[in-house]
Amino acid sequence: MPIRSFGSPAPELDGASILVTGGTGSFGKAFIRSVLNRFRPARLVVFSRDELKQYEMQTDPALVEEPSLRFFIGDVRDVGRLETAMRDVDIVIHTAALKQIPAAEYNPFECIHTNVLGAENVVQAAIRTGVRQVIALSTDKATNPINLYGASKLASDKIFVAGNNMAGSVGTRFAVVRYGNVLGSRGSVVPYFRRLIADGATELPITDDRMTRFWITLEQGVAFVLSSLAIMQGGEVFVPKIPSTDLITLVAAMGSDQITHRTVGIRPGEKLHEVLVSEDDARTTLDLGDRYVIQPAYQWWDSSWSRPAGALPVPEDFEYASNRNDETIDTAALRTLLEQADI
Repeated sequence: MPIRSFGSPAPELDGASILVTGGTGSFGKAFIRSVLNRFRPARLVVFSRDELKQYEMQTDPALVEEPSLRFFIGDVRDVGRLETAMRDVDIVIHTAALKQIPAAEYNPFECIHTNVLGAENVVQAAIRTGVRQVIALSTDKATNPINLYGASKLASDKIFVAGNNMAGSVGTRFAVVRYGNVLGSRGSVVPYFRRLIADGATELPITDDRMTRFWITLEQGVAFVLSSLAIMQGGEVFVPKIPSTDLITLVAAMGSDQITHRTVGIRPGEKLHEVLVSEDDARTTLDLGDRYVIQPAYQWWDSSWSRPAGALPVPEDFEYASNRNDETIDTAALRTLLEQADI
């Protein structure tokens, strides 16, 4: 199966001022490096609350000479600080979130304050400062959620879509990008498995033999966000067409013939299979070739949104789920993907 690059279309970012919330996270760092390699932005603002990670980025030899980089200590919970950081900013990429399912279940108030109220703050600050475009990162766990993290991200998605109504004459446009597990991102299962193998483990723990997941690399995720930024009109939820596989295949791709697996049981809040487009969303979903776009169910949408050339409606009973995905990936192809991601 060919691995999509999502490299086209490309936005015009030369001379733009861009802010990335959660800019010191796995995606944020990859996004910033990609933008600096491909474009010449006027300003590229790293907005995060961790001063150590900001210091590490500031002293990174690959970034230390970049004149466009700015570093803002701040939290998405603080709308005033967001407004200060977004002053004269053209584009916002919102990646900041509390992402770990067990942590969200055990700390529900913190999850809501960051993922839901933080989303509201980003929308309000972007409108008040006249930001042109905002893209928020979501997750497959926001579709038919069964855990608080997924529910909080669904609420966040709804807030960003509704932000297009709230913007009024200011004209700020909001869209969402939703995809599956990111290979090698901080806190994902792949680095965990790598550590176990490096420590001499002969078996890897998986929660259920039947479990399947969607997979995307950081580079693919960055390219998908950039290409979605180029075509967004406001209100869309963009979903990439990406491969899925079961966890046993992941174990085989990461290990050797001597590595086996043991089943430890599904954790609270986990699903056997993830869904990126639900059957209920199919009525408003279009196939754009390399991605799906979920249109908002608002009256203003039909009159203000221009359907891209070649876009086709999906069948009414359509569901984009990891166990029903036409694009499955075998051990050899997944190993290649891991190598490309340098994991």
